[in-house]
Amino acid sequence: MKSIKEIEAELQAEAEKTGYILNPDREILEGIIEGLAINEEKLGYWSCPCRIASGDRLADMDMICPCEYRDPDLEDYGRCYCALYVTQDYIDSGMPTDPIPERRPEKKRNVAAETDETLEIEQGNRGSEMEVWRCKVCGYLCAMPKAPRICPICRAKRERFEVFNF
Repeated sequence: MKSIKEIEAELQAEAEKTGYILNPDREILEGIIEGLAINEEKLGYWSCPCRIASGDRLADMDMICPCEYRDPDLEDYGRCYCALYVTQDYIDSGMPTDPIPERRPEKKRNVAAETDETLEIEQGNRGSEMEVWRCKVCGYLCAMPKAPRICPICRAKRERFEVFNF
């Protein structure tokens, strides 16, 4: 498994190549990178930790980081949905925490929810269940084995998250 520093270096290179900036808030940045590392270990790809992955790489292609929604989100809101990538204008405006709309089509969002099976990826002799976490402050949702350390939208701490049941 890649270290957090290795993943951050890859993300930094991508940001520089495209003219964007990684979120300067270290807590948010590290939480998102941690989610990407967990998803890479469990799924084999960098599924956005802010969205529910189906576990099927082809079905999730649109949300593999950097996702296909990043550029339009940055253009319209100055940050991507999970706030990993931001623009200088976004930083200069005080990094507002207002939620931005989800661009991923509803049909694709429901791929994981349509199955009767819980997303479980084998790790040796034990499985690991993904949970959907909801921030009780702003309603932000993410799929990870444990709640993020900090909400990328409103910056609420991990203890302000609850398991979200569909």
